[in-house]
Amino acid sequence: MPDSRQVLRTPAMAALLAAAALALTAGCESGGPTGAGPAASKKPSPTPSPAWNRSPRSIAAVGDSITRGFDACTVLADCPEVSWATGSDTQVDSLATRLLGPSAPTHSWNYAKTGARMADLPGQMTRAAAEHPGLVTVMTGANDACRDDVTAMTPVAAFRTDFVKALGELRAVSPQSQVYVASVPDLKRLWSTGRGSPLGKQIWKLGICQSMLADADDLGAGAVARREAVYDRVVAYNQVLKDVCLRDRACRYDGGAVFSYSFSGAQLSPWDWFHPSKDGQARLAELAYARVTA
Repeated sequence: MPDSRQVLRTPAMAALLAAAALALTAGCESGGPTGAGPAASKKPSPTPSPAWNRSPRSIAAVGDSITRGFDACTVLADCPEVSWATGSDTQVDSLATRLLGPSAPTHSWNYAKTGARMADLPGQMTRAAAEHPGLVTVMTGANDACRDDVTAMTPVAAFRTDFVKALGELRAVSPQSQVYVASVPDLKRLWSTGRGSPLGKQIWKLGICQSMLADADDLGAGAVARREAVYDRVVAYNQVLKDVCLRDRACRYDGGAVFSYSFSGAQLSPWDWFHPSKDGQARLAELAYARVTA
């Protein structure tokens, strides 16, 4: 048999192949004689999601008092050095420290604010976007449920609108930034754990999360219903975080890891028995690192 490589090089065969190629090209461009061939009817392929970078070069944190390390070092004060997201404390071993190593102090920013609610997130995200960070961490929502009364809790629809707006602020300036979204903690579990401290209950009376923590030892029908309303609202907030994050090509929700985590007494602030202690901040850092690097 003749060598096929030699046959393909003959002038006659080359001419036939050229003609066939020309006809095939014309058919693909026109969709065949009628213009409605199989190629024309196919839907365009969806844009592939970008590969998740498990080693971002910079981190910006947005959120509330938890990310500011409130009440983790001293009473009624922020302590950002122990923040689970960007802190420098070696015992906490923050997400920034784990991911960035020695460059963490110069390549991480904490724009969270104690008392912030979801409505404050767009403004924080605008500041974070200006840094063009490789990763933005989000932890907010507890203050939307922690109000003086359950009737003052942020409506779920408003919570969604503000979260969508916040991500929009980021994407408008820094479209390539990845986002890690932590779930809202289970406030009912924190009440159940913290109420074991007589001191903690006295501090709660000063006004901490009254929708959940008021009358901590009251197990009557009204108090139980109030706490259930807060619990249900937190569950709804977390569903929003999950849904909105899924629609963003570079966003990862924690899968409810923070909500499901059972903080022990040692992992709650010894000053308010509600916010994470330094040990609690370390646990949050572990949960975030596991998700970001998965």
